[in-house]
Amino acid sequence: MFDIEEELKKLPNKPGVYLMRDRYDNVIYVGKAVILKNRVRQYFRKNNKTARIEKMVSLVDHFEYIVVGSEDEALILECNLIKKYRPKFNVLLKDDKTYPYIKIDIKSDYPMVSMTRQVINDGSKYFGPYPSSSSCKEMINFIKEKFQIRQCKNLKSKDRACLNYHIKKCLAPCMRYVSIEEYKKQINQIIKLLEGKVEQIISELNKEMIELSNKMDFEKAAIVRDRIQAIERVTEKQKISNISENSIDVIGLFKNEVSCCIEIFFVRSSKMIGREHYYFNELKDMDEEEIASGFIKQYYMERIDLPNKIMLRYELEDKLSIEKWLSKMAKRKVELKSPQKGEKLRFVEMAELNSKITLENRLKDKTEILKELQQVLNLEKPPIKIESFDISNILGNYIVAGMCVAKNGEVKRNLSRRFKIKTVFSQDDPRCMSEVISRRIKHSLENPKGGFGEFPDLILADGGITQIKAIKQALKESGVDIPVYGMIKDEHHSTRALINEHRKEYEISENLFNFIKNLQDEVHNVAIEYHRKVRDSEMTKSKLDNIVGIGKKKRTLLLKKFGSVKKIKEASIEEISMVKGINIELAKKIKEEL
Repeated sequence: MFDIEEELKKLPNKPGVYLMRDRYDNVIYVGKAVILKNRVRQYFRKNNKTARIEKMVSLVDHFEYIVVGSEDEALILECNLIKKYRPKFNVLLKDDKTYPYIKIDIKSDYPMVSMTRQVINDGSKYFGPYPSSSSCKEMINFIKEKFQIRQCKNLKSKDRACLNYHIKKCLAPCMRYVSIEEYKKQINQIIKLLEGKVEQIISELNKEMIELSNKMDFEKAAIVRDRIQAIERVTEKQKISNISENSIDVIGLFKNEVSCCIEIFFVRSSKMIGREHYYFNELKDMDEEEIASGFIKQYYMERIDLPNKIMLRYELEDKLSIEKWLSKMAKRKVELKSPQKGEKLRFVEMAELNSKITLENRLKDKTEILKELQQVLNLEKPPIKIESFDISNILGNYIVAGMCVAKNGEVKRNLSRRFKIKTVFSQDDPRCMSEVISRRIKHSLENPKGGFGEFPDLILADGGITQIKAIKQALKESGVDIPVYGMIKDEHHSTRALINEHRKEYEISENLFNFIKNLQDEVHNVAIEYHRKVRDSEMTKSKLDNIVGIGKKKRTLLLKKFGSVKKIKEASIEEISMVKGINIELAKKIKEEL
């Protein structure tokens, strides 16, 4: 039995990381502390705590801590543990966006300039991110046209140069018409352009143009002149301020009662080269400084393109340790700045304004979607809460169901629920659906403030007429009236329309289609993942538990060593016998049975 008060007395006066766990041993919060004793005790004392912290503490069953040598080490460990456990009460960065970057493989004799969505530590140079693939491709096309670098992936020797060489869009390295040194001179100019060193590159090109003119090589001089003019045009479009910073990221944060948006501007030599934005929900009780700190630590943890400065509104409590950590990763000085006046403050304000507009537009879009759905289905009010259900099984075996919830036009993964069918033992989806709906409604009738919450405004079934009728009958028997519609699929198994119990179809717009498809995909994934888990568990249980001499302890040891029944089956008798408690005879029996 874990006695929290007794364990609080044992906390050391040292820096470290603490993990709060619930009664199911799930990590629900990870934090760091300069002095563990002082920090962890604060959570369990009667002081003014936010509603979020109050709720978190109410769920804490036990905690653990790891002592480290310094606050810097604590920060790195905290980041790693948050990434590992994804605790529900931490700021979680769901980086599911893959923004495009320009990649230059500088290790090659004749480097190529290409677009990528993966930034890895492979020795290449990366520039970006760009706000869209079109803007990234536009810059790459500009580079290829004005610098005459290779456009083909294959550099094997050819019989003749391709068309790009003849129209002066490539120097034909495949034919070795250009030396490695001359080609890399072009690449170095491209790198300077992408780094924002425009004045330096224009100065070099002007010098080159004059030299070519003196040599009477006016054709090449004209090419260089055109390149200078093109660079001046494209960089003038990007110039956004008079800040003479070489490499800065500007962070703007806006938070309302519903969610939070963080916008990042990437500025290199006074030029905007891209931006990103991220959304966070259910953080209304967390202050901006804590959100910003949590975001910065997760966002920059694995990036290799770190800026020289990060500008934001807030002075962070752990600013010094974050700066030290980022500087160590970048192998140069990285600073966190909170400007108070002038052009730099205007920059931060501009990022904040953009985060506000981005969030408001997002919420507006979701509101419009719900209004459209209300009109299409002729509902009394916009369906603020929508629930969708799906059944999954294989020929009537391992029957489960998934439930997915959308609130305010956004799918809430934390509200998804899973059901193992208890009363149906054959492939009968309508009866399974009836059982699931009855159980789901019962939860809210017995405890409206429980895990399922209040009734939905709309139910969408991932099935046909029979499932719609089964749901409506289950609702009727429970004394509840909720609109129910089905999602009709096309030949590609994608939703094409909504349908009611009388087979009336409701056509939907592209925006509404995308929203419903997202909901459909989510509920399908929930059901499928749970089905696999149940199936694997049952198969594992039947295969190992039926072997005489294999109890729970030995089964656990086998699975811990090999990972799955399949891997045990593939292992040799000698490898199996190396597991504690399993001799050669038992290992032979396991191989025979599997």
